Amino acid sequence: MRIGIMGGTFDPIHLGHLATAESVREIFDLNEVIFIPSARPPHKTDKQVTAAAHRLAMTILATRSNPKFSVSATEILREGLSYTIDTIDELHKKFGETAELFFMVGADMLADLSHWYHAKELVEKCKFVATTRQGSTADIEEVEKFFGAERMKNINLITTPGLEISSTDIREKVKAGKSIKYLVPEEVEEYIGETGLYL
Repeated sequence: MRIGIMGGTFDPIHLGHLATAESVREIFDLNEVIFIPSARPPHKTDKQVTAAAHRLAMTILATRSNPKFSVSATEILREGLSYTIDTIDELHKKFGETAELFFMVGADMLADLSHWYHAKELVEKCKFVATTRQGSTADIEEVEKFFGAERMKNINLITTPGLEISSTDIREKVKAGKSIKYLVPEEVEEYIGETGLYL
C-alpha cells in the first residue's frame, strides 16, 4: 500500500489543496490520499482557528467526488495538540508497518521541518513530498545539514500545478463580501454561505 497524507487546518480547504493532492497521487502512484484536518496545530495555538467540525465538514464535501480521496478525523478526535508523528504511528497500525506513507507539505514548510516534534524519527517513518510551483525554488541546504544524506532519501521535492490560492485570502474575501467562486469547490462555497463562516 502506498498512502498519501495531506494534513492541514483546511480553513477552508481549497482547489489548490485538491490539485496538489491529485498531482502527488499520480506522480507517486498512490492507492489513496487521506486528508487529515488538524485539531490544535502546535504552530497555530496563538491564532484563531475555525471550529474543527466546520473544517472537517468542508474537507468531506470537497473530497467526496474523488474515489481516491478520503478524510480522517483522527487528529480531531485525539486529545491534546496534533503532532504528525502520532498520526503516522496510527496510520501504520491501521495499514501495517510495510505500508509506504507519503506526507505532503509545501516547499516553504521544508525549512521548518527540523523544528517538528521528533523530526528525525518522523522522516524515518514516512516519506515527505515537498511541493513547489513552476519557477520557484526551495533552499534545502539547511534541511540536508540537519537530517543527513540517508534521511534525505525520504524527502522528495516536486513541482505541482501553480494554483496561487490561500486560505487566508479566502477568509478575507468572505469577510469583505467578495466572491470566492473558483477558489473552492462549489459545495464548500455553499457551505460557507449557509453557515456564515468567516463573516
